[in-house]
Amino acid sequence: MVSETHAPVDGHHGLVQHQFDDMEQQRECFSLGMWLFLATEVMMFGGLFFAYSLYRWQFEPAFQVGSSHLDWKLGTFNTFVLLFSSLTMAMAVHNAGIGNRQKLVNCLLLTWVLGAAFLGIKAMEWKADFNVGLIPGVNWTYYDHHAEELKALAEKNIMPHHVMMYFVIYFCMTGLHAIHMIIGLGIVGYFTWLAYRGKFTDGNDQPVEILGLYWHLVDIVWVFLFPLLYLIAGFHPFQSGGH
Repeated sequence: MVSETHAPVDGHHGLVQHQFDDMEQQRECFSLGMWLFLATEVMMFGGLFFAYSLYRWQFEPAFQVGSSHLDWKLGTFNTFVLLFSSLTMAMAVHNAGIGNRQKLVNCLLLTWVLGAAFLGIKAMEWKADFNVGLIPGVNWTYYDHHAEELKALAEKNIMPHHVMMYFVIYFCMTGLHAIHMIIGLGIVGYFTWLAYRGKFTDGNDQPVEILGLYWHLVDIVWVFLFPLLYLIAGFHPFQSGGH
């Protein structure tokens, strides 16, 4: 049955694409497609989590040493930034659903700003890692600038190249996460522009809902990455509190 608020197009609701019978069928199909996509994302990150778990199990002391070189304070702050961006994204989904265009635009814009802030802080961390030679394959001078630590590692039978393995996994995981953040920022920016033009408050708010699912997945991945990468050093004797 065609809604009275929209003119039919080729026998379909004005917002329903031609291959679907009605809006409900379209929404179910799009939701299923997005959840299948998210499942592939979970499997991709799952491979990295498995590699991390395996190497950490084998080289726990070396991973603690590597973690001690990260700035857990910046990591903690970034975690709250990303969690707050999840809140603003949830508010954007809600406002799209109730048809509040101005609040939808504001929430999407705030989500974009928070996401950009997260990447900016992460870039600062990576720059600090580069300056002290902790990026394998790019600038790895760990053996030249940490003589005292290397001596202590030798006394504890900890292999320095196992510390390098920690940073290989660290940059693979955080780098892949950052790529997803960049993609998310591009989509959020585009959706902000569309929302400003009146899209998503015309009865078809599902694109914002689907974007929200993607954004929340990226946030959830970071919630796991943060403790696994930043907090495993604990009160390790090499812990320096960051750069």
